[in-house]
Amino acid sequence: MENKRKLQTFFDRILRIKEIGSLSGLIVVMIIFTLLSDKFMTWDNFIGIFTTTSELGIIAVGVAMLMIAGEFDLSVGSVFAVAPMLGALLSNSGVPIFIAFLIGLVFAGSIGFLNGIIVMKAKITSFIATLGTMMLFRGLLLAVSGGFPIDFLGANTDFLNALGGKLFLGIRASGIWFIAATILFSVILNNTKFGNHAFAVGGNAGTAKAVGVNVFKVKMINFVICSVMAGLAGFTMFGRFHSIDPTAGMQLELEAIAAAVIGGTLLTGGYGSIVGAFMGAFLIGVLRSGLILAGAPSYWYQGFIGVFLVLSVILNTKIRKVVAG
Repeated sequence: MENKRKLQTFFDRILRIKEIGSLSGLIVVMIIFTLLSDKFMTWDNFIGIFTTTSELGIIAVGVAMLMIAGEFDLSVGSVFAVAPMLGALLSNSGVPIFIAFLIGLVFAGSIGFLNGIIVMKAKITSFIATLGTMMLFRGLLLAVSGGFPIDFLGANTDFLNALGGKLFLGIRASGIWFIAATILFSVILNNTKFGNHAFAVGGNAGTAKAVGVNVFKVKMINFVICSVMAGLAGFTMFGRFHSIDPTAGMQLELEAIAAAVIGGTLLTGGYGSIVGAFMGAFLIGVLRSGLILAGAPSYWYQGFIGVFLVLSVILNTKIRKVVAG
């Protein structure tokens, strides 16, 4: 009887881990693709997965923060392209690349601020508000660039390499930025008053406001964080290719939301994990690479993400009910 009680306590502790669903899914998928292709569990393939995952994952970190606070941002795909596009245009006109980078991030943050103002002041749902800004800035990108990529024309590429270039053993700087962002925002979310307020606001804004939480401030900060992270992700891609395409980031907002949800973040807010978003993004990268190596048609990729998204929501809901009950 005592052993049974200890076993039940052990499983309860396991189920309370927010990332358990995404971790389980990641392990299962990696085992399957390892059996399907002998090239899957290789260093080069792992580096390739981590490179593409990093750009998506940096966005997913910001998206998870905002979703935990109870809001969405569909404009991150456009911000992913517009921030480095602005940086490229400024640097090509003679502005030092580091200054151009800072201006690009400030502009990205201003888009998040605009999104927050529209949502909080005009009382428009974040889904509609950010859908509008997504279309606005994508159109602006195409108009300014004429639909053509903008290349970096500067001679000094050291700073760009620090954003997305290769460092050692094939690992790119974007991977380091991704890990650093995951650690930073995990600490903020789980160990600071602001993180506690984000959970409270996302769980029940009315109750949070009643106990003294500044709901407007918390949501506004998270809107800005979300956009700045999307801009940073765009700059890491700019650092990788030294060029930015105006169509870059299209549909990336949906993958970022999927990564956050697969990682355990609730669509309704108030619950989630940055580490879970990390694993959700990595799982999406694994699916992309594994299907290619397995010889599956490319259109299966979106289908598998959709399946994992639905299964993740079902699994995370069941786990929360078991833990709560």
